[in-house]
Amino acid sequence: MAGSGNHRILLTGATGFVGCHLARSLVADNADLHVIVREGSEISRLGQIRDRITLHFHDGTTEGMAGIVADAAPKLVFHLASLFLSEHRIEDVERLVSSNILFSSQLLEAMARADVRLLVNTGTSWQHYEGKSYSPVNLYAATKQAFEAIIQYYVETAGIRVVTLKLFDTYGPDDWRPKLFKLLRNIVESGAPLAMSPGEQLLDLVYIDDATAAFVVAADRLLSGTVNDHERYAVSSGSPLRLREIVAAFGKVLGSEIPIQWGGRPYRTREVMATWKGPVLPGWAPKVSLAEGLQRMVAYSSSSKQERG
Repeated sequence: MAGSGNHRILLTGATGFVGCHLARSLVADNADLHVIVREGSEISRLGQIRDRITLHFHDGTTEGMAGIVADAAPKLVFHLASLFLSEHRIEDVERLVSSNILFSSQLLEAMARADVRLLVNTGTSWQHYEGKSYSPVNLYAATKQAFEAIIQYYVETAGIRVVTLKLFDTYGPDDWRPKLFKLLRNIVESGAPLAMSPGEQLLDLVYIDDATAAFVVAADRLLSGTVNDHERYAVSSGSPLRLREIVAAFGKVLGSEIPIQWGGRPYRTREVMATWKGPVLPGWAPKVSLAEGLQRMVAYSSSSKQERG
């Protein structure tokens, strides 16, 4: 990030997959990085950079958040912390609202009180079901949209400037999340066929280094004074593929046919069959193709196994 070594940065969500990679990138750029975590967070995921960042533990209160932001006194905030659930149960509603609306609103209030004016926020392409200007795929996406409405209040009353990056699917080496490629690896290892949908839904996969770079470009845009209120951009590969095509591409890289029973189960409710085409972040473009990204991921996994073995 241009000039990051001269600025103090505050980051939420650093123990998540994207946030962890962003934290490493910022530390490599010599940023004075402060991180907000909750008690019980998987701090071990920060690995070797743990001693090069300042941790702040959030107690769940707005007053506590205000104290953290005041103590950190950042020039800019990256907000990546959220609770993602593709489908929710009745007991999940409180957690979704608490994580994605309450925590986020506490952060904005704390920023306003500490005179911190620059925020890179994280949204989701799932706020745009069937490419609509707003139609949430699920309750998670609805909470993201609700927070954007709250952002507008702080933009108008506190002069906070915001860039929201709406992420599509991300992937890359050392991804511990129970997502598609981990599932496919498990299928190959077990040899047991897995019933899946017909596989015609579209996925837009962005390699983790490209996703991280988008956050850096957004921060530079804010630091340059270009942003006047709240800008929103899609972090997209620009090349969505059918699920069937992605599975075939991964099998080719693995050198193994992946046993899938296509059509063995129905599509999910509000399955994304057409991806949203949102505005592109100026100065950013994906550099890693799916083929190259998959090769990097498989090579990393192979080397990790050799080191453990």
